[in-house]
Amino acid sequence: MHPPVPPPHALGASGRIAAAFQSHALTPLLALVALLLGLFAVLVTPREEEPQINVTMVNVLIPFPGASSADVQNMVAKPAEQVLGQIAGIEHTYSVSRPGVAVLTVQFKVGVPRTEALVRLYDVLNANQNWLPRDLGTLTPIVKPRGIDDVPVVGITLWSPEGTAASELEAVAHTLEAELKSVAGVREVTTIGAPGRTILIDIDPTRMRERGVDLLNLQKSIAAANFGTPAGAVLEPRSGQAGAQMLSVQAGEFLRNAEDLADIVVGVSKGRPVFLHEVAHISTGASQANSYVWFMQGAAQSATNPGAAGRTGQALPAVTIQATKKSGENAVDVSRAVGERLTALQNTVIPGDMHATVTRDYGETAAEKANKLIQKLAFATGSVILLVGFALGRREAVIVGAAVILTLTATLFASWVWGFTLNRVSLFALIFSIGILVDDAIVVVENIHRHQQLTPHDSLKDIIPRAVDEVGGPTILATLTVIAALLPMAFVSGLMGPYMSPIPINSSLGMAISLAIAFTVTPWLALKLMREHGNHDSRTVHTVMPTQPGKVQRIFDRILMPLLLSARKRWYLLGGIVGALLLSVSLTLVPGSMLGVVLKMLPFDNKSEFQVVVDMPAGTPLENTAAALQDLSAYLAQQPEVLTLQGYAGTASPITFNGLVRQYYLRSDAEQGDLQVNLVDKHHRSEKSHAIAQRMRPALEAIGAQHGARIKVVEVPPGPPVMSPLVVEVYGPDEAGRPALARMIAASF
Repeated sequence: MHPPVPPPHALGASGRIAAAFQSHALTPLLALVALLLGLFAVLVTPREEEPQINVTMVNVLIPFPGASSADVQNMVAKPAEQVLGQIAGIEHTYSVSRPGVAVLTVQFKVGVPRTEALVRLYDVLNANQNWLPRDLGTLTPIVKPRGIDDVPVVGITLWSPEGTAASELEAVAHTLEAELKSVAGVREVTTIGAPGRTILIDIDPTRMRERGVDLLNLQKSIAAANFGTPAGAVLEPRSGQAGAQMLSVQAGEFLRNAEDLADIVVGVSKGRPVFLHEVAHISTGASQANSYVWFMQGAAQSATNPGAAGRTGQALPAVTIQATKKSGENAVDVSRAVGERLTALQNTVIPGDMHATVTRDYGETAAEKANKLIQKLAFATGSVILLVGFALGRREAVIVGAAVILTLTATLFASWVWGFTLNRVSLFALIFSIGILVDDAIVVVENIHRHQQLTPHDSLKDIIPRAVDEVGGPTILATLTVIAALLPMAFVSGLMGPYMSPIPINSSLGMAISLAIAFTVTPWLALKLMREHGNHDSRTVHTVMPTQPGKVQRIFDRILMPLLLSARKRWYLLGGIVGALLLSVSLTLVPGSMLGVVLKMLPFDNKSEFQVVVDMPAGTPLENTAAALQDLSAYLAQQPEVLTLQGYAGTASPITFNGLVRQYYLRSDAEQGDLQVNLVDKHHRSEKSHAIAQRMRPALEAIGAQHGARIKVVEVPPGPPVMSPLVVEVYGPDEAGRPALARMIAASF
């Protein structure tokens, strides 16, 4: 006769969940669904280099022909700021007054959708059309919205070793525009540096006087000739058929070439018509240059391509084609498709003596960073599995590994549903949280393992619910505590909030999913994979025999037992920890030393590009600006890390996200210029891009000082961009006093 078995302890919620799922047929199906959803998310989630922050900025340009900067500011800019300040959801509004135009910038708060922002702006403009006097002389405001989708993902510089003129490069570039616009996912394709084509009319005053043609009538005749309009319709009977056919009639046509312009009748003299070519010389050519763009090969290009050695430092005329992508499209797929189309057009649309060099490919860099982070994620997961295998055993390691993989795949799917892309921040969130994502599965598996040692003759089906229930409450509490610590970061305002939001949201989602898998899938895996111990006769009461400690436990016993037995040693340990903590904190006080620690929000990124922004004194001719940029380019081209560079004088270069926030796209004055410097890949250089930029800056400033230019070396920031690291606003009633005070503050910096 067997002694009675004690009644089992009532299971809590976590134990009942484990008991329900450990042998249920739906459990493996749910695990398979989680795995497939994660793989689906990896395939369809767009890959980006940076998080896609919805920052809508709108430039409102109000032309005021003939007005000075002071008149523009007082009569247009200030009233316009008051009107635009009525818009709901704006971060700030500021203006720049220039001769003949006021440029107002309205920056909406982060997260305001582009369409909604534009609707609000147009509503305010239309509701306040009388905010300026009718006869003041201002023209209709021009609205130019800008957002993250206006940052080009691909930049292609068209140039020729023979120095082909920009006007010839422009013709090829416009053909490429039409071809690239047909690529799936491409939103807009534009060309920078195209001089444009112009028909020049060189009037001969003597001939005009002989034929009685005045300049005003000549101008009206040209305008009237370049005009086409519908003139109605006529009915044409169909031969051999019933009914008639409607034909549209077009009166006039647009001028197509110089020959059409030359045959315009501009007057009548002595009973015969006077044609334009009789009173003027007509020619076709490039427009007067208002910008210069050139391409230059650097020393790194010459090192890899000996044939280019003779062109190092040589400025060759160029045009740059930039392509943006549609919202939600995968930057990797778009840039790859553009590259394939570009290769297909070589030696057909692109002549053999021209080169189309890809000087920006954010799709390639996004794919490289995403793949690198995925590799690190796999390495971290594998390390955890190996550690569990070393501590608990191979079968337990397989269970934990499966739980972690399911957690990651389900989290990736949840991240895609939330609207995140695969970028370095969202993937970093998973790497950052991999250590806490495995905790739930490890705690559950370890406790099942422990219960097997305590009651080796009980069946796994009985042990698992008991073991899960024992640690269920603390596991839930620990998970909620971690979520409570991370989630507030998602509510940070400004650019930093949405930029870093994948970290708290993905980590919190992962913790919640990890908890659910630990209570559902992990018990099922434990029942299938862990070994049964001993006899499972439930009618027999067995004596629990102590087991031999394992190797890991013996190591911990050797380290921890002396501390548990001696109060003095515990105090020594505490003192050592406090001393090490103080020593670590003190390293921030000596940031310049070899062991010093510099405090900053994010580490510098090792990019393969940086920008040199040049500002000449106001009123500097375009040619002088180009000369200063040429000298700077010549120095940069001799540096061993520089692969290529592009110069832009009098026009804006392709913007980055940093340039979008700083409004570099408005840099189109004659005294403004940019240099886009492309470095050799980071795997082929020893210095990081930040160190290279710091090393080059003194020499660049010295060259700029010779031309009276202000030089800024601009790197792509590792985090969300700002207008400037330090901004000082100067207020005062005196027009002359504000600039004077600003100069004093700048000198003190």
